[in-house]
Amino acid sequence: MPTKDEIFEKIQVALVDALGVDEDEVTPEATLVGDLGAESIDFLDIVFRLEKSFSISIPRGELFPEDILTNAQYIKDGKLTEAGLAEVRKRMPFADLTEFSKNPAVQDFGNLLTVADMCRFVETKLQNAA
Repeated sequence: MPTKDEIFEKIQVALVDALGVDEDEVTPEATLVGDLGAESIDFLDIVFRLEKSFSISIPRGELFPEDILTNAQYIKDGKLTEAGLAEVRKRMPFADLTEFSKNPAVQDFGNLLTVADMCRFVETKLQNAA
């Protein structure tokens, strides 16, 4: 099992390669969309690179559950409902939703996921695989 630092370093390399950003921009607090400029098409590349780097399988929608954001059952007036937030918490236990849940606007969801969240996601995947 790699250390937290080794996991961060591999994720940093994957994000630098996938997004064309500088290494020093990929900090634990950096958001994928807001700070690093990731777009939806980049997420496929990121998932592929993480799978390869860590020898894990990441099913579609597991790391980035975009289907929640298009489901009318979870959205009202452009914001996630309590049920929507509950589903996101269930599917993304690695993400810190504290700030987002104060104003859960769908268009702000992309600014939610940080590099630290991705590190927690990979740690969990590796622990479950062990």
